[in-house]
Amino acid sequence: MSTWWHQERLAAVLEAVQVTGAGRVLDLGCGSGDLMLPLLDQPWIARVVGLDLSETSLERCRARLAAHPRGARGEARQGSMTGLHPDLAGFDCACLVETIEHLPPAELPALERAVFGVMRPGAVVVTTPNAEFNDLLGVPRTRFRRPDHRFEWTRAQFRDWVTAVAGRTGYAVRIRDIAGAHPDLGGASQMAVFSKG
Repeated sequence: MSTWWHQERLAAVLEAVQVTGAGRVLDLGCGSGDLMLPLLDQPWIARVVGLDLSETSLERCRARLAAHPRGARGEARQGSMTGLHPDLAGFDCACLVETIEHLPPAELPALERAVFGVMRPGAVVVTTPNAEFNDLLGVPRTRFRRPDHRFEWTRAQFRDWVTAVAGRTGYAVRIRDIAGAHPDLGGASQMAVFSKG
């Protein structure tokens, strides 16, 4: 997807994190640090911990953190966002930016248990592609935007999932389109912001 859409997503997530008032943030599926670095630019952020399975991405992330003026406040760890990480419990906010669609759908209950049950941050920000927008990208409905995606949801499917998660875990949730706003097809991505009651 384009750099413009990527930047739009990051800006939307940064704004959502700021609204929560979070000072300690988890970036689950941090990759090479595209969200961690802008988070560290914010004066109210005290600590950011990124988690990713790819050691190659983590090496790039660690190099970027080392070069950042506030990089000492960041840490990049190897691990799965579906794994149980009790040492990461109690953060103010967790972000999952364009990551859930890389999981087999059968692993979503494990993700829910890990994030909303064990880590249980004050807020959770989730973004994922909007399958309806694929029509504008010329992506056939029989395919996904990227070959490593395991699913892509319509806005109704995403709403059903986040509403069910919120109901099971005691979080409130707000949903909105991001990265564009087609009158019929919505944005390129969709975002849910969960907040603990």
